[in-house]
Amino acid sequence: MVKENSINQLVKKVSQQKKIISELNSVSKILEKTTNPDEKILIKSHIASLKKQAKITGRKISETLKNINLVKPLPIQEKVILKEKEKILEPEKIAKKSFIKKLEKLKLSELEKKYLKRRGKEKEEGKKEEEKKIKKPDAYVKAANQFFFNYSKTLSTKPMFKTLKKDIVKANLQFVLSNYIAVILFTTLISVFVGMALFLFFLFFNFGATLPIITFANEDLLIRFLKVFWILFAVPITTFFIMFFYPSMEKKSIENRIDHELPFAVIHMSSISSSMIEPSKIFGIIILTKEYPYIGKEFTKIINEINVYGYDLISALRNSADNSPSQKLAALFNGLATTITSGGNLPEFFDKRAQTLLFDYRLEREKYTKSAETFMDIYISVVIAAPMILMLLLMMMKISGLGIAMSTTMISLMMVLGVSVINVIFLTFLHLKQPSE
Repeated sequence: MVKENSINQLVKKVSQQKKIISELNSVSKILEKTTNPDEKILIKSHIASLKKQAKITGRKISETLKNINLVKPLPIQEKVILKEKEKILEPEKIAKKSFIKKLEKLKLSELEKKYLKRRGKEKEEGKKEEEKKIKKPDAYVKAANQFFFNYSKTLSTKPMFKTLKKDIVKANLQFVLSNYIAVILFTTLISVFVGMALFLFFLFFNFGATLPIITFANEDLLIRFLKVFWILFAVPITTFFIMFFYPSMEKKSIENRIDHELPFAVIHMSSISSSMIEPSKIFGIIILTKEYPYIGKEFTKIINEINVYGYDLISALRNSADNSPSQKLAALFNGLATTITSGGNLPEFFDKRAQTLLFDYRLEREKYTKSAETFMDIYISVVIAAPMILMLLLMMMKISGLGIAMSTTMISLMMVLGVSVINVIFLTFLHLKQPSE
């Protein structure tokens, strides 16, 4: 097939050369007959261009002849294909080598090296093809829009919902503002009925710690009503505020995840940029690695703004900085836009920014370690020492008859429940404070 293509090209170029030579002969005959000086100048310039074309075609014919080999090809052809593949993969290899060198210069700790190794293993294990799932509209959101869409549309123009709109975008929630307001109102409406059910339950029943747990209320109905009527208002109000502030909480969670991935992603970007690749391609390579899922979503926004909305890279970076949940990532986008517009050195920019981000990352880890030590001291004093002292005190008061009417089993049950609740609180707090892995 290669020989046939080369011969066909040779035939085309030879026929093209024939046409140029025949045209050159006819034009030179016309030059001999003309007497007008202006026409002569035009014909001479045309002859010069034809001569240039003939030279270029002649060179191409000689190059094609060199490529034609009538001898049977040897098995070396496979080596040539491998060399071509190596040429294609060469920029990626250069990026990997520079990435390793940068890691060595930064003097990473053992924990950070283990993290990078684990990410590499996860990447190798997760190379299976992922099927694209078509997302269907949620039935719950449909129902919310049917009830409250018109009202939520008018509410979306109110100033109190401007921050909510920004939080929805930054939290990457798949909602339009009016749809999310409709969901808030619909959920609050459901919580009203839940609150009424709880109110009716506690109006006629008591919920105790001893068996039987549920008993009939023996109090007067009016007194009981005054005790539990607050449930009717507390449940809907709490539901509304949870739904209203959920996007900001989600945004904060995504911000922590992005800040954790950012130092390593910027090191990777620095190594890619050293191969002098186009800046917009860097984001695509980071997305394809799938090592940074949360940063990948933000980079996908940039690629979409360039390819779908038609923005240039600088505008896409500025827009993504405005809509980014992380301040550090927004600063990176703005700094990158300034560096590109001013013609700065991208590898140097990424290298300096990686060093700064890695320094902040290490500081946060040290802060977490110190706070964990402090909480450990508090835990020992509150969970171990305090319950023992309190239990001894209650036992002494019971034995001495100072008005404690609880039994020994009841005191023990109280201590166990108290310690369990404190443990849950401590574990929740430590989990919230812990940097993401």
